[in-house]
Amino acid sequence: MKALVNICRILVGGLFIFSGFIKLNDPLGFSYKLQEYFSYDVLDLPSLMPYALGISVFVVVFEVVLGVFLLIGYKPKFTVWSLLAMIVFFTFLTFYAAYFDKVKDCGCFGDFLKLTPWQSFWKDVILLVMIVILFVGQRHIKPLLTKFGLTVTALMSFIVCLWFGYYVLMHLPAFDFRAYKIGDNLQENMQLPPDAQKAVTDYIWTYKLNGEEKTLTDRGRGPKTYDEIVGVETQVIEEGDVPKIQDFSIESDDEDLTQQFLEEDKLVMIVSYSLEKSEAEGMKKLKALADRAQNKGYTVIGLTASGGPKKMEIKETYNLGFEFYLCDEKVLKTIVRANPGVVVLEKGTVTQKAHWNDLEDLEF
Repeated sequence: MKALVNICRILVGGLFIFSGFIKLNDPLGFSYKLQEYFSYDVLDLPSLMPYALGISVFVVVFEVVLGVFLLIGYKPKFTVWSLLAMIVFFTFLTFYAAYFDKVKDCGCFGDFLKLTPWQSFWKDVILLVMIVILFVGQRHIKPLLTKFGLTVTALMSFIVCLWFGYYVLMHLPAFDFRAYKIGDNLQENMQLPPDAQKAVTDYIWTYKLNGEEKTLTDRGRGPKTYDEIVGVETQVIEEGDVPKIQDFSIESDDEDLTQQFLEEDKLVMIVSYSLEKSEAEGMKKLKALADRAQNKGYTVIGLTASGGPKKMEIKETYNLGFEFYLCDEKVLKTIVRANPGVVVLEKGTVTQKAHWNDLEDLEF
């Protein structure tokens, strides 16, 4: 039992630290995932949506700290009870999302690793089993340090987590795993490679032949002879690969300008998923940034999901000399974790990204 407890202790502690750190690297992204869970279509808890960021930071810091507590053997009773409560809640959440097909990605490992809802659920079930073992055998969880060492290590882990979370919120995630990271070409990420896995789909044909109704299942050719096709249904047997970027577009009121702008030699995209929610201090910095970039020969555009009247109001309020174009809100939240944020491209390749706190660091 002692050996089993120690094995589970290492596995559970390590996984909680890793999973928590990945989300702590991008607490804003995790808050977007929580908002999805709180929405009407999932848990129907819209009253919690305004507090998603605060809940996000609390959950990920607590997750990392519990992992550290478990590994060093600090307050084992509190740690194991907390781990059990957390994993029971997450197991319920992932089962609900999977069974009712509500959320396509649980967000357990942020953008680093995408898991389907059922994969997330079974991962949580395995964790639940290991935590139950820890619960039963918690007397075998012995401290690795002196009492003073345990206290200092526990306190430092908490302080470091809070500092790191604050840092990435005030700047950008330290590690970017998304398809818009520096060095990625957006046009390439919008396409599938030649060796991409294609979806396998069954076609179920219902047809009449010689007055008799029949069915045929194939991969799309249909019956060779028939009097009448009654109907056809499809069933995806195996999902195919999809491009890393699927919904990115730059649109005016009249046309799609995506390819035109992605072919620009020097392009600055000022991203604000919602002008209504944008940081006023950040918006005040945009004119100086745009003027500096334009003087160096860059094309400057804005991307937002906000409507025309708000675009006009913002341009007039901050005396901005560039146009805002339409892009999907969820895509804009993915591009850069700031509102506003800036992305610099050269022929579609991301060369620089910045939070509005760091606009002075951009080089043109």
